[in-house]
Amino acid sequence: MSVVRGETHATEYEAVIGFEVHVELATATKLFCSCPTTFGAPPNAHTCPICLGHPGMLPLLNERAVEYALRATLAFGCEIERCVRFDRKQYFYHDLPKAYQISQIHAPIGRNGSLTIDVGGRSKVIRIREIHLEEDAGKSIHLLGDGDNATLIDFNRSGIPLIEIVTEPDISSPEEARAFLEELRLTILYLGISDVRMEEGSLRADANISVRPKGSPVFGAKVEVKNLNSISGVERAVAYEIERQISLLRRGERVVSETRRWDEDLRRTFSMRQKFGGFDYRPIHEPEVVPYVLEESYIERIRAELPELPKERRRKFQETYGLSAYDAGVLTANRELSDLFEAGVREGAPPKPLANWLMSEFLGYVNERGLAVRDVPITPRQWAELLALIENGTISTNIAKAVFQRMAESGRDPREIVEAEGLVQIADPKALREIVDRVLAANPKSVEDYRKGKEKALGFLVGQVMRETRGKAHPELVNQLLREALGEPGGA
Repeated sequence: MSVVRGETHATEYEAVIGFEVHVELATATKLFCSCPTTFGAPPNAHTCPICLGHPGMLPLLNERAVEYALRATLAFGCEIERCVRFDRKQYFYHDLPKAYQISQIHAPIGRNGSLTIDVGGRSKVIRIREIHLEEDAGKSIHLLGDGDNATLIDFNRSGIPLIEIVTEPDISSPEEARAFLEELRLTILYLGISDVRMEEGSLRADANISVRPKGSPVFGAKVEVKNLNSISGVERAVAYEIERQISLLRRGERVVSETRRWDEDLRRTFSMRQKFGGFDYRPIHEPEVVPYVLEESYIERIRAELPELPKERRRKFQETYGLSAYDAGVLTANRELSDLFEAGVREGAPPKPLANWLMSEFLGYVNERGLAVRDVPITPRQWAELLALIENGTISTNIAKAVFQRMAESGRDPREIVEAEGLVQIADPKALREIVDRVLAANPKSVEDYRKGKEKALGFLVGQVMRETRGKAHPELVNQLLREALGEPGGA
């Protein structure tokens, strides 16, 4: 089946998409017990009678999880539920040891928020219906084929605190779906409440997708798509499912309301189970968790501690530092990188040159080696000093690249490296003129080519001078001296 992307998928139909996004919170311990939340432990190593649902065990609420949920609620502009209460969401599944999940059914901590995304040069507000705090379930590992037919359960994840962010069906294309998840993920990272690693399950998104005749107020049959393990996978799954539903309608067939799973290898969705009306979880108030009241002073303290969020920082980088929208987007896509940029500017580094160095040499260095920004021992002051050495003519840009490599490997100051290795740029016209004369005498063919109008010959001669000086000659001065010695190209 072909996949048609974005607004062009059909002229007579439109897509209606909403998300249910689960974000595991980066607390040290679980929501109702003291078991650690570290990822990658041996199966069932991080469990206790509370998170395994043993009878008679009393849960104790993790206050840090409430704080993290409140941060998200404030960041997305939600109305805050002042009394944090929990309910029992009752259903049976083998990775749910209590046969109920402690969640917030009746009173989610946040309602009626929003997140603004930018797609194709325009902004769009995606409404957030609610944010609620709940405990995670365990993880099922299915063994199928080769004689195996069993399901193993790892309860390490059981009881880890998470927030579920439920949107209104405001998304209308695969591109918007991707933009929403990218902006949501980045905002969560800036808040510092989760590492949102989809490959580790700390960010899980289920997409609810339907199509309808363009302009119709009536929603089509809703299909939920699960098993979305990357943001690019979400975009592909949404695009596929939109086209699948449109193809059914064009053939006069009915779209079945069901849950489907996305197969990334086959790039298609498969039916898991049909939906038969609203499932009744028989929610009741959780009697064993005491309600937690959020005082106004506490809320305001958390609000005051919120960091500058990605959209605000992108705007500031453009308006205050004169960066392009593209540069601002690249720098703010990584909070550590944007923090480094701002700190470097405060130390006196010119914004645009610093942005260029961070986006090219620096990101190239860390990406090639699989490092994080914090792993490279170059301080904001050292960045400002390196750029000052270029600006005042002490070193050339090419030499600066070599100095940067040494700084990244050792953490030494750029001036110390330049002086210790004799890398100061040669800017003495007399000294350079002698080298220029030697190069011209050694390359009569290039001299003749230049005088016949072949401009490329000048580049070769510049390269020869730079080689003679081991890259330390002032490039602009070398060009000037060569042109003076050679005269105008095309002349006698």
